[in-house]
Amino acid sequence: MANELQQAKRTVSAALAGPYGHPFHPILVTVPIGAWVASVVFDIASRFVAGPGFLTQGSLWLIAIGVLGALAAAMVGFLDLFAIPTGTPAFRTGLTHMGLNLTVTVGYGANFLWRRAADTPDGPVGMGPLLLSVVCLALLTAAGYLGGKLAYRYGVRVADEATQADGFRR
Repeated sequence: MANELQQAKRTVSAALAGPYGHPFHPILVTVPIGAWVASVVFDIASRFVAGPGFLTQGSLWLIAIGVLGALAAAMVGFLDLFAIPTGTPAFRTGLTHMGLNLTVTVGYGANFLWRRAADTPDGPVGMGPLLLSVVCLALLTAAGYLGGKLAYRYGVRVADEATQADGFRR
């Protein structure tokens, strides 16, 4: 078991996924999370202001930025997943985390295309795309919870306690 735990802390490629104890995946996920949360705020605001076109367009491009950021985060996330031993609760959690995030990314990609096809840049965001964003954001919250479980409960890609202790020596 100790060997499997150490395996989950090291990645297949530190150059691509980040050095030991400092993975790139958690850094990169801030881009889609921030973009998609802001897009929902813009969506809701577009329904309450006069001349909502700037919010509608801003939301569209925030969704696109989020999709691109999610694809970048997914690439290094795959490398982190490959380090987790198969058949373990951590691996199953990682697969569920990945599946939810891929579902969210596809949902937002479809949402982007739906909004582009609607071609209503001057009006508020339609109720359909708004609801899809809210559902995707709820799924993203569940995926984020599982990502936190991977890092904070299972210690995936987190430095071992001996390494962490260096930060508390006087």
